[in-house]
Amino acid sequence: MAGRNVVDPAQVRAAVLGVGEWLRDPGLPEPGRGELGAAVKGTVRALAGSAPGHSVEVRVPPFVAVQCVAGPRHTRGTPPNVVETDARTWLLLATGLLDFDDALGSGALSASGSRAREIAAWLPIVALRATEDPGVG
Repeated sequence: MAGRNVVDPAQVRAAVLGVGEWLRDPGLPEPGRGELGAAVKGTVRALAGSAPGHSVEVRVPPFVAVQCVAGPRHTRGTPPNVVETDARTWLLLATGLLDFDDALGSGALSASGSRAREIAAWLPIVALRATEDPGVG
C-alpha cells in the first residue's frame, strides 16, 4: 500500500494547472477548497518526497503540514525549523512564480530556525510561466 505522502507527479501537475490562472491573476475568484487543497497537499507532499527527512516542518494551514529535509528528527513540541505560509503564497513558491526570499521579505512567509531556508533548494516543484504563450497548447 502506498504511503499517505506518496504523490503521483501527473496528479500534482494537473492540480497545479487547475489553479494556475488564479495564481497568475489574483483578481480571479479563488478556486474551491477541494481544488486548492489538492494543489497545496500535492506540492507540499512532493517536496517531502524530494527532500525526505524530518529537520524542517512545512505548514500550509489548514491544508497540510509535513516534515522534510534530511537531518535531526523532531519528535515533540514546537519544531526548531518551521516554514509557514498561506495556500496562495505556497503555490506561488511551488510554481516558481514567487521567489522564496521575496516571500520572506514581504512577510507572506515565515521561516524560523537555521535550516528552514533549505527548502528553497527544492523549489519550484511544478514550474509555471508568469504568462502563457498564446500559440502553445
